[in-house]
Amino acid sequence: MKYIFLAACVFLAMHASAQDAQLQKPMVVYPYPEQQPKPEFDLSKYLSENIHYPDKARKHNIEGRVIVQFIVTETGSIDSVKIVRGIGAGCDEEAARVVKGMPVWIPGKQNGKPVNTRFSLPVVFYLENKPQAK
Repeated sequence: MKYIFLAACVFLAMHASAQDAQLQKPMVVYPYPEQQPKPEFDLSKYLSENIHYPDKARKHNIEGRVIVQFIVTETGSIDSVKIVRGIGAGCDEEAARVVKGMPVWIPGKQNGKPVNTRFSLPVVFYLENKPQAK
């Protein structure tokens, strides 16, 4: 009896995972849809208000451009954030953090329908008042 119960549990677990696999469709992502996604907010203002210059980068006078790639989903949310070009010293992590926290965008469209779209965003780290090297 114990073995029948164990076999039934294994069968049910396998059946449930097979159904989950059937329900999950692969995400189709358009790199260049007919209509590109766009933020519903002032992107420059959002970045300037939310980016905190990392102390390590400030201390070592590190400046530059971090390229963040992400997907704007068909609902406008941000997904799959990754750094494709970084400058280190905490700037890469800070850029990713801020992008992950962005408000909803207007999604890209293909044939009039919202689609998942790959988007790249440069985030510039620039020190106006550079600390003096000691």
